[in-house]
Amino acid sequence: MAMMADGARRDAAVAPSDDLAIAALLFHGLGDASRLAILHHLQLGEHRVVDLTAHLGLSQSTVSKHLATLREAGMVTVRPVGRASMYSLAHPEAVAALLVAAEGLLALTGDAITLRPLDGEAAAAGEG
Repeated sequence: MAMMADGARRDAAVAPSDDLAIAALLFHGLGDASRLAILHHLQLGEHRVVDLTAHLGLSQSTVSKHLATLREAGMVTVRPVGRASMYSLAHPEAVAALLVAAEGLLALTGDAITLRPLDGEAAAAGEG
C-alpha cells in the first residue's frame, strides 16, 4: 500500500502505474494465438501481409490488425518496399529470449510446447 498526502492509504493495484501499463501492452501483444503465430513466422525473417495471410490462413484485415497491435507493443517494425510493406521483429534476440522463458515456464506447468521455429523451418525459410 502507498501513503497519500493526507495520510490515507491507497492500494497500488487500484491505479496502475505507467510502467505497468507499458508492460500490459507487451503482454497484450503476446495474449493471442494468432499474434504468437505471426511472431513465430517473423522469427524466420521479414514477411509481407500477403505472405502471413497465406501462411496462417487468416484474412488480410485480421493480420493487419494483429500487426498493428504488435507494432504498438514495440515488437514489430515495418519498412516500405515499393508498394508493399515488409514486417520484421524489432528486437529478434529479445523476442527469442522471451519465448524461451515462456517455454520454460509452460514446461514447469506441465504444458511443454515450442514457441520458436524449429531448425527445419528456419532452413526451409532460407530456401524460399
